[in-house]
Amino acid sequence: MGEKQNNPLGTEAIGSLLARFAVPSIIAMLVSSLYNIVDQFFIGRSVGMLGNAATNVAFPLSITCTALALLCGIGGAANFNLSMGRNEKEKAVKFAGGAIGMMLTLGILLCILVRIFLEPMMRAFGATDQILDYALTYTGITSLGFPFLIVTTGGSNLIRADGSPKFSMICTLTGAIINTILDPLFIFVLDMGMAGAAWATIIGQIVSGIMVLIYFSRFKTVHIPLKTLIPSKSAWIPVISLGVAPFCNQLAMMIVQIVMNNTLTHYGGQSSYGSDIPLACAGIISKVGMIFFAIVIGISQGIQPIISYNYGAGNYERVKQTYKKAVTAALGISMVAFLLFQLAPRQIIGIFGSGSEEYFLFAEKFFRIYMFFTFINGIHPITANTFTSIGKAGKGVFLSLTRQIIFLLPLLIILPVFVGIEGVMFSAPVADGIAALLCIFFITKEFKHMGTVAGTV
Repeated sequence: MGEKQNNPLGTEAIGSLLARFAVPSIIAMLVSSLYNIVDQFFIGRSVGMLGNAATNVAFPLSITCTALALLCGIGGAANFNLSMGRNEKEKAVKFAGGAIGMMLTLGILLCILVRIFLEPMMRAFGATDQILDYALTYTGITSLGFPFLIVTTGGSNLIRADGSPKFSMICTLTGAIINTILDPLFIFVLDMGMAGAAWATIIGQIVSGIMVLIYFSRFKTVHIPLKTLIPSKSAWIPVISLGVAPFCNQLAMMIVQIVMNNTLTHYGGQSSYGSDIPLACAGIISKVGMIFFAIVIGISQGIQPIISYNYGAGNYERVKQTYKKAVTAALGISMVAFLLFQLAPRQIIGIFGSGSEEYFLFAEKFFRIYMFFTFINGIHPITANTFTSIGKAGKGVFLSLTRQIIFLLPLLIILPVFVGIEGVMFSAPVADGIAALLCIFFITKEFKHMGTVAGTV
């Protein structure tokens, strides 16, 4: 009982805990998204619009890496903190080690699969004949860094769960700084083009991944023996069960990105814009949107140790307070992002290189419509991750799937049939609004249940 009473997760003020865990998580997520943004910026300035379109075609694989990382990282961290909250250290060790082993295994498997099926994948992801060579060059190289990217992104969750959010941030930040320095050197000075951007990216990822692996050998709260990294059903199944919600959310994003790329290529070809302009614009907007989502997802990841520990310890009021403070912060950030996306879309697009007037007109319209409900988008990931953090994976998975798969995906397919390429733009705000309402309903019901349980204890 002494450990439970003295653990800051159970006693410290929610506001200061949220700042300590969420801020480094936000910075780590922002830095992670900068890998794609920095490449997009320098590629746009050197290769041009076709290079930007190629990175958009390769983007689903980056999302896949994040999905696998969150499956292992959040699933492992949630089980780790729930076990520590219940004072079950042996289980906590098993979950942390199992999650690390999963990251390494899945990262290597993904790298091998991509290298075997590279060209069919790029074509399936929407690459046109003009874009294909750029996409093959970029993805062929970046695939080598997938194991390190997964270890860095997923491992950051376990490092935060161990009480070292700042080191988690430093790991990711180091790789991003290396990428930012090497990008202009490789692209402009050494004239390596797309290949230069790709090599800069994976060098940064390798350094970050090694830093994370070194930390695992020096965990603060428990010791993780190497034998716990060996695949084990008793560790992997609980990790997967609590990591499947964020995994499904990212997987849904990947599926939506692939469908959207192909829809833009098809209906763009039937419009005055052509196929390449919509593909390039959507790529930039997706990457810029990632900056906003990185902040919100950072908050949702930062609350995980706080919510998991307190739910495991039966401190339900602290669970509610943490959720409410996190949503309030996310809504404030969402409003700022909404205003930027509505008031300055041309200026944002212009950062990533020049284009025709038609290119900018399409980009402005796409930006304003597709990102219209940004101001409520903070509710969805925080609510889904809250259910995961309290061990209710089923509800977490369902909420994770609502926006992307249940609502957005059908709309992406149906609306363009009736209104052409503009149907892609309107699909997102409709899905965002319905998903937010559903999250509010689910979390309100859950909080009422917590109050009932607390009243009977």
